[in-house]
Amino acid sequence: MAPVAVPTLEDLSISEKKEEKKPDVVDNEDEEGDEEDDVEGDDAPESGDAKKKKKKKKSKKKKSATVTQSEPPRVGLSKIYKNGVYPIAEEVEYKNDTTSRITSAEMREKERLAQEDPSTRYSNIRKGGEVHRQVRSYVQRNIKPGMKMTEIAEMVENGTRALVEENGFESGIGFPTGLSVNEVAAHYTPNPGDNKILQKGDVLKVDFGVHVNGRIVDSAFTMNFGDPSWDKLLEAVKDATNTGISEAGIDVRLCDIGERIQEVMESYEVEVNGKIYPVKSISNLNGHSITPYSIHGARGDLPGKSVPIVKQHGSNIDTQRMEEGEYFAIETFGSTGNGRVEEQGACSHYALAQHAPERYTGHHQSAKTLLASIKRNFGSLPFCRRYLEHVGEKNYLLALNTLVKEGIVLDYPPLVDLKPGAMTAQFEHTILLRPTCKEVVSRGDDY
Repeated sequence: MAPVAVPTLEDLSISEKKEEKKPDVVDNEDEEGDEEDDVEGDDAPESGDAKKKKKKKKSKKKKSATVTQSEPPRVGLSKIYKNGVYPIAEEVEYKNDTTSRITSAEMREKERLAQEDPSTRYSNIRKGGEVHRQVRSYVQRNIKPGMKMTEIAEMVENGTRALVEENGFESGIGFPTGLSVNEVAAHYTPNPGDNKILQKGDVLKVDFGVHVNGRIVDSAFTMNFGDPSWDKLLEAVKDATNTGISEAGIDVRLCDIGERIQEVMESYEVEVNGKIYPVKSISNLNGHSITPYSIHGARGDLPGKSVPIVKQHGSNIDTQRMEEGEYFAIETFGSTGNGRVEEQGACSHYALAQHAPERYTGHHQSAKTLLASIKRNFGSLPFCRRYLEHVGEKNYLLALNTLVKEGIVLDYPPLVDLKPGAMTAQFEHTILLRPTCKEVVSRGDDY
């Protein structure tokens, strides 16, 4: 999920309905011979007439059925990974590691202890990573120009809810599905009644999240439905994101990561219709730390850490370091425009303010009721207007605007590069800084 701009400092619905493929269930059986064998008796009479005995049938031994994912994806992952062990996407040795963390017995013991604590065990984030991979695999094959943005959002969200086995604050969607197009870099998701359609020629950013017990997987990719020349922009941003992942590590300064990301990003240029556009890192967007139930890494009264995607200067240099055990969203944004974004357009993303009061003391009863619903259904997780309707809220706009005006709920409008003709792209992965190595939990075969 894209961060806030840095201050100047349920059924699948698609255009062409497809028959839902049921999950495959394969019964693996060890079939033993079940025919009756005739054998000669031990005490057969001398006359030679054999006394026949019947051999007992051997019972069939059945192995547990193997369940595979349906199309569209609707099978909860606990039915596929019945032992609760989810795939490790990618493990990377720390760059310039002089302490041999990956083979250290002490570090391995730290990881073993982490696995015993329900709040830190890695299976939570790994399940979220596998949900993300399976959902996006289907989405990438089925998004087509001509679809409504609402259809695309529901395709993502219905799959996510089913696979993560949505259950209140135990598991569910991490934040609103971002479907920003062209010059819009982040924070657009369709509101109820939005009839916007994906056009041939669009460059679409798909940014969605999954959480398991508050551990959020935040990952994004870009799809080009336009001029193939824009593929070079996507290549630049993907390369920049992978550079950020490579540079990240325990005790690494955040400012140093940003400098390397910008170097790589801005080594690219895009030629479209004979005109050359330099690719720029969007200077007021960044990656971020992630803590339980907090997409931007807030810890009590402390704000989260930001991972810049440009070189910082003077008093803006962030010398904070990454630490063992932390989670980060390494996300980069590239643009052929100004390389900066501004808020513009109808707001769709919201979140409860970090210091929101326990109770609403204003004069609007509807605001009081809505605030209680937000806390009950989303807590500190971001939400959108469609999600309010999903949990049954109606006629909530006045109450929502009241809560925003009073600073109890924060609004996050779309972030746009305002230069005419600007095109933007985004790629993002969630990483975990384990004691022994760096785990890219959202890595897949696609990016």
